[in-house]
Amino acid sequence: MNDSDIAQDFHRETCTTCPYCGVGCGVRVRESSASQNGNKSFTVTGDDNHPANYGALCSKGSDLAATLSADDRLTDPLVDGSIASWDHALDHIAERFQQTIEAHGPESVAFYVSGQLLTEDYYVVNKLVKGYIGSANIDTNSRLCMSSTVAGHKRAFGSDTVPGCYEDLELADLIVLSGSNLAWCHPILYQRIRAAKKRRPKLKVIVIDPRQTATCDLVDSHLCIRPDTDADLFNGLLGALADGKYLNKSYIAQHTENFAATLKQARALNLKQTSATTGLSTTKLRKFYHLFAETERVVTVFSQGINQSTRGTDTVNSIINCHLATGRIGQPGMGPFSVTGQPNAMGGREVGGLANMLAAHMDLDNPTHRDIVQTFWQSPRIASKPGRKAVDLFNDIGAGKIKALWIMATNPVDSMPQAGDVAQALSRCPFVVVSDIVSHSDTQAYAHVRLPALAWGEKDGTVTNSERRISRQRAFKTPTGNAKPDWWAVCEVAKRLGYEKAFDYPNAATIFREHSALSGFRNAGSRDFDIGHCAQMSDQDYDSLQPFQWPWRTGERHSNTRFFADGPFYTPSGKARFVPVLPPQSHPSSPSYPLLLNTGRIRDQWHTMTRTGHSARLSSHLAEPFIEIHPEDAARHDIAPADIVRVRSANNHVLVRALLSPRAQRGVAFMPMHWSDQFSSRSRINTLISGNTDPISGQPASKSEPISMSRFDATHYGFCIVHDKLQPLTEWFNQAPCEYWAKARCDHGYRIEFAGTTSAGDLFQAWQAQLSLVLERADALADDSISVIQYRDKHNHRAACFYNDTLLAAVFIDRQPVMVSRYWSASLLAEKHSEHKRHRILAAQAAADQPDKGAIVCSCFMVGSHQIAGVASRQERPTVESIGDALSAGTNCGSCRSEIGQIIKAVSIKRHTPQTSLPSIAAQTNADEIASA
Repeated sequence: MNDSDIAQDFHRETCTTCPYCGVGCGVRVRESSASQNGNKSFTVTGDDNHPANYGALCSKGSDLAATLSADDRLTDPLVDGSIASWDHALDHIAERFQQTIEAHGPESVAFYVSGQLLTEDYYVVNKLVKGYIGSANIDTNSRLCMSSTVAGHKRAFGSDTVPGCYEDLELADLIVLSGSNLAWCHPILYQRIRAAKKRRPKLKVIVIDPRQTATCDLVDSHLCIRPDTDADLFNGLLGALADGKYLNKSYIAQHTENFAATLKQARALNLKQTSATTGLSTTKLRKFYHLFAETERVVTVFSQGINQSTRGTDTVNSIINCHLATGRIGQPGMGPFSVTGQPNAMGGREVGGLANMLAAHMDLDNPTHRDIVQTFWQSPRIASKPGRKAVDLFNDIGAGKIKALWIMATNPVDSMPQAGDVAQALSRCPFVVVSDIVSHSDTQAYAHVRLPALAWGEKDGTVTNSERRISRQRAFKTPTGNAKPDWWAVCEVAKRLGYEKAFDYPNAATIFREHSALSGFRNAGSRDFDIGHCAQMSDQDYDSLQPFQWPWRTGERHSNTRFFADGPFYTPSGKARFVPVLPPQSHPSSPSYPLLLNTGRIRDQWHTMTRTGHSARLSSHLAEPFIEIHPEDAARHDIAPADIVRVRSANNHVLVRALLSPRAQRGVAFMPMHWSDQFSSRSRINTLISGNTDPISGQPASKSEPISMSRFDATHYGFCIVHDKLQPLTEWFNQAPCEYWAKARCDHGYRIEFAGTTSAGDLFQAWQAQLSLVLERADALADDSISVIQYRDKHNHRAACFYNDTLLAAVFIDRQPVMVSRYWSASLLAEKHSEHKRHRILAAQAAADQPDKGAIVCSCFMVGSHQIAGVASRQERPTVESIGDALSAGTNCGSCRSEIGQIIKAVSIKRHTPQTSLPSIAAQTNADEIASA
């Protein structure tokens, strides 16, 4: 390789799309020259030219390069646990599926797929199942996220159409965020709103949420509503709009139907009754209704908090009803706006990824649509009835009705409701195939065949974001091991089933052209989704395809579009349908389960952590599973900060750390759903969630599960750090005599929290014995270079092990939650330690030249609570902006700004009330740092 080749290699850059949330941010990946071992390294930055993010990235997107490691990758097909060739694995899959279909019929096989798939993957698997196997038993984890929106859109519009675009967030004069913690779940949209509000202070933002989330830092008003009563709030709004003569009667008459019946139903609750139902005062209700009524440019953004409910579809329609009644839809700065959770939830909807849909936004129960799809595919059959939706699908697996299952790019043993029952169902299924990128997941434990899929950075295709914008995901690195594209694996099985001609695709571009052609086939404007222009695209055009918003019909120039400002809609009459929304049914509380559990996401983790869990930076903010509860609820249950809490539902129980916060609503608890058995002992939160679903959409209710909680009477608490050189010591905690453990990645190793009911001394001895065993088996470590120091008294048991001047492991065990700074301790794995300073480790004392950052608040720049508090205490009038100027904290994705504000407030309180303990307030920013408060 000459000098010019090296320079070219170093400057190679690929424009692709982030694989996390539905914002669909563009990223630029820069590849460095080859290192000494032949590996490449990459840097990831935002794409300034992408219209979703204009160069901005959140903490997860900014850390994408750290998730590209080949560690823990599934590199070869495995059949019954043994490495197999692709041909053998595919032959085996095709044979078992064929035998199952012949013996039990097409309904006996099923596929469960994911919004992590690319559109091309999604398209071919739906074609195989619905057009060739002839069943609709294919559903997706998007059923858990956005299917109530799909159902609400189709009831109102006749199609699953998102009317607006991101630009509307910047053009609106009022943004209503309902059931959406935008700051943590869609940070770049949050930043766009924040920037718009800074430019135009008259822009008002209202959050409707049972929790005081990080998003509330931005708002003019937080409506702390009772869980699951949003529909009643918007019903009341519809009635208020009518009473105040704010209806757009012209729009209603020309473009809608069924308004009178809907308004009559909305008036079933008067203002006082709505107040009693929602928990909001009549004054707050009047102010909200008046502001909505008086503001023409209104966008209502909604997400999982609306969808994940047994009333999800009705709530979506209650929001749409208000926009239709005022004609505030499809115009700049106006409309109902669903933001999706996954990078390709929209793409999956476009190819019929749900069990009750067909490709190209066509309806499975529409005979004309079935004929269009079957004619285009020239398939031998077409599914004629909806398949089983996710919850019912796994129930049927458990009942023995489904005997062969293929799971792709998802982890239902952790993410499904009744996750314990899902595991049992898979254990009973005669044949399970799992396609994944990691070598271990809780779902893979039940697979008979495991297929190595391409990861982000290796695969090539398209995704669609929440504003209907299609972007390319491009490969920029060599596949790991023998990993293959998901679409390729599906097509190879289809060929072995006898459908070679229909699935003979040489590349992803060919699939995209077919998908595009189907969207325009016998369309002529009769269907919303049409990208027929792309059907004639060359491979080179596909490679260079720029982000575009659909529709892009044949013969038309592309432009950004909105729907429905002047109709028509995709209903038989061409008019939008108002949908009457019933008042809530009473659900008496149970003395056995007096609290309601709301599940969701945290800022820096993604789904079940198969990707983000391997990032030290993303694990630094909240490193263990927790329950956020109001201090009064905690006091009633005798729970103190940092206690381990046993949380029960009618289905199961889990163990998590207590996080006390006045931001929680009394009677309502919050727990994140990310932790799996790979990262914690008993914290699979979805084992608590019942299988209750919305009767229309089939979407599970994950936001209001009745629970109880009690203090776990631990006799010991512990904290441990382990260097990568002693990886088996980390794995020992899976079988250690402690009921609770949770591990998180840190630089050069892992940090582990644990607690249990054995004595502290016994556990310490067990840890020492395991350490000795691991050291004996570590061939790379010389015995004469190992040294161990320890300290023990009546309550404390501490030890540290060194190899030369490298810290290999340290453990802290106490009868109370361990008083050690987590981030400072974990940072010791990357330091060199001379003998005369090692005692500081056991004493948990930072050296003068190594100050403790405190709990990490800003993951983008790794800024801790102590740093922020220190700067704030030195400034006369500290602000979030002044902290950003000094430390950069909060200046990238902005998701930590709310926490920075809390610390500033704590500093101010301490100035005027010196006896106030600052750390106890700052610690609320980080659940795993409560112990150090």
